[in-house]
Amino acid sequence: MVVYVSTGTTGTIDVYGMDAQTGNLTPVSRFETGGSVMPMAIGPDGRHLYAAIRSEPYRVLTLAINPVTGELKHEASAPLPESMAYISMDPKGRALLGASYGGNMVAALPIGSEGLVSQSGAQVIPTGRNAHSIVTDRSGRYVYATNLGSDTVLQFVLNSETGLLEANEPPHIATGKGFGPRHIIVSPDNRHVYVLTELTGHVIHYALDSTTGVLTEVESVSSVPEGADLSPGLAPPLPSARAVSSVHADDGKPKIWAADIGITPNGRFLYTTERTTSTIALFRIGEDGRLSRVVHYSTERQPRGIRIDPVGRYLVASGEKSENFSVYSIDAASGELAILGRYPVSVGANWIEIATLA
Repeated sequence: MVVYVSTGTTGTIDVYGMDAQTGNLTPVSRFETGGSVMPMAIGPDGRHLYAAIRSEPYRVLTLAINPVTGELKHEASAPLPESMAYISMDPKGRALLGASYGGNMVAALPIGSEGLVSQSGAQVIPTGRNAHSIVTDRSGRYVYATNLGSDTVLQFVLNSETGLLEANEPPHIATGKGFGPRHIIVSPDNRHVYVLTELTGHVIHYALDSTTGVLTEVESVSSVPEGADLSPGLAPPLPSARAVSSVHADDGKPKIWAADIGITPNGRFLYTTERTTSTIALFRIGEDGRLSRVVHYSTERQPRGIRIDPVGRYLVASGEKSENFSVYSIDAASGELAILGRYPVSVGANWIEIATLA
């Protein structure tokens, strides 16, 4: 296996080989992107890594993965309509999806038969405030996107003929006011969707209707460590200076600042990160998809990204304010984490992807 860590400050993607038996990492190479690289996605065939550049000119890079070493080679570049906070792939590799926080939009870019994103004609759909993530369900028929500033989750259908997004009915559902929905994960059995809220640290559990793609809220569970004494985060200010920017008052206390979410391939355990406390939360998932929070772990400072390997044995965590990133083993019975090692990384580590080499 190979681990990729994007570093927005230095503009590099650090590449490490991972021993599948021990979880140990070995530095392989460092790829210079020429810009502030952050979100990444691996193609469904494992042949390409796609990386979004958030500094101007905004673009997405198609990088070929060496099947032996995991090293990266630039193959194509395509312009993006805005800075993308999140990118993902549909399961068939037909479209690359992006969400723009500052541009208040989502986009779909076509992927060629060779796996390259090289066309400039992206579909662009205006959204509510601060689109933060976008993913498909496991079938690739339905697409969900979060709007942090508008407290909504958008619902789309991905047209199998055109590769374009179409609004589902209803086109969006509301979260709690001031929750700030951020990142999304879909359960491996495609029956549940979990949304992490940045400003309140909740995991909202939705039931997914496989016939319509519509989500129905089941529960909302806090991921914030007990006793942390944090206040809800504040939504970004509205364009109008006279408008109220947040439903939460600023009491001067440290704020909740949740970041990323991941689920094991067997669907039994879910993990989230919180940046103010620099912790990872573990949840166990019942047969009905319901969550039980178990424990919190201290991790790298300001943890922006986590990723679980395709088998579910290891979790890798990065911290934007740390000079290292961590590898944990996942206990198969309990889901509990045990630190295996910390490894040097370039400045500003934020996004992680793990690929299985051919």
